[in-house]
Amino acid sequence: MSTPSVDYDRMFVGLEAAPAPAESEPERRRGLFRRLRENLSKSRRAMTEQIQAITFDPADEDVWEEIENALILADCGVPATAEIVGRLEREAASGGLTTAQDLADGLRRVVAELMAHAESRLDVSARPTVILVVGVNGTGKTTTIGKLSEHLRRAGATVVVGAGDTFRAAAVEQLETWAERAGADFVGATRGQDPAAVAYDAVSAGEARRRDVVLVDTAGRLHTQDNLMQELAKVRRVIAGRLEGAPHETLLVIDATTGQNGLQQARLFSAAVPVTGIALTKLDGTAKGGIAIAIAHELGLPIKLIGVGETLEDLRPFDADELARALFGA
Repeated sequence: MSTPSVDYDRMFVGLEAAPAPAESEPERRRGLFRRLRENLSKSRRAMTEQIQAITFDPADEDVWEEIENALILADCGVPATAEIVGRLEREAASGGLTTAQDLADGLRRVVAELMAHAESRLDVSARPTVILVVGVNGTGKTTTIGKLSEHLRRAGATVVVGAGDTFRAAAVEQLETWAERAGADFVGATRGQDPAAVAYDAVSAGEARRRDVVLVDTAGRLHTQDNLMQELAKVRRVIAGRLEGAPHETLLVIDATTGQNGLQQARLFSAAVPVTGIALTKLDGTAKGGIAIAIAHELGLPIKLIGVGETLEDLRPFDADELARALFGA
């Protein structure tokens, strides 16, 4: 097994610890953080330039309005922005924020607190663990499944991938290629086949072959398509009927470049199936990285994975403190 460049103890719970890397842990973490900062440079510039342009005077009401505008323009959303600014104002009123550096430090800390959840790792402790992956078209769902299956392999898990997207042209072939790369078992489908039947077969294969994790893809669908959302609910019911407690995770993949529309997607998908976590992709492609803050705060859902580039290592475990520092400078 190759030495992992991603910290799997922070990505998964329920697997044996991955082998220790050759370099020291602090050195490795610094290297990973540097890569994260580089990949989020577009978002960080947009965030920090507006904040740094403000002449900070905690007694000036206009200053707080400028901070609010900067956060909203960065896609933090109104509720999260109000919470962030409210906390900072209270700190300033008690004498805790007096300088621009105090503001920057306080902003990173408050944002990290808003994004943090008690558990942001994927729980793969069940045998097999079934992870249902959902989302709209074009979010990077299939690629996320492929990378996740490879990360699971590197962490020592055996995987079955089920091709539940039976409608998009070449979706099955694309996922099969990813499964082959990861050494995962593959349960395919014919065009137009009932996706619930594919999900059933994938879970059955995972159980019969004693695999650790079953990843079930689903067709991308707009959150406004009621009939397809009902179909998604059926897929979940069939999985639950096949294996008690499954799906153990329902991962919603959201494209960060869609901004506030991602929030509406999450609300409506959550109404169809109980979403347990978010995979936020394409963070490197947006200058409005505040959407991560809005999603974590407004939805109360943990962000479990972030995608910040094209390589395997760019699908990363979510860490609220690291992301806040990468977005706002550290």
